[in-house]
Amino acid sequence: MKLIASAVVLAAAFSAGLAAQTMEQTTKSKITVKDGKDVTVTGCVERTASGTGFMLTDAADKDGRVHSYMLVSDDVDLAKHIGHRVEIKGKAADRGDAKIKTESETKTKVEHGDDKETHGKSELKGDLSGLPFLGVKDVKMIAAACP
Repeated sequence: MKLIASAVVLAAAFSAGLAAQTMEQTTKSKITVKDGKDVTVTGCVERTASGTGFMLTDAADKDGRVHSYMLVSDDVDLAKHIGHRVEIKGKAADRGDAKIKTESETKTKVEHGDDKETHGKSELKGDLSGLPFLGVKDVKMIAAACP
């Protein structure tokens, strides 16, 4: 009987230890446009529905065609342009032989265990599910508000 009671206490203590263990996971992603066509477009900067990225909507190119682009940039602070009408120079992935390169790194830290790190890479040609990407090189504000 003492053996069963000891096993129950030990199992409860082990379960409590697992429940108390914390885990922290962070993911960093980098998207780049390679070999795209150089373009200059004007449009409005908005947050994506997920809130993690930026879109250029109502974007008119030099020929007057209207597009929307998923904006990609490591160098330009797009957050300060939300709601502004801007002119963006960059590389568009919806024209020609552009490639969209995605790299991600996920780190999982466990309080009482081994930390883990995973890396992923992919490369797509053209646009992704009909949504063209625009690798931003330069942003110039045209108006403080979009129409």
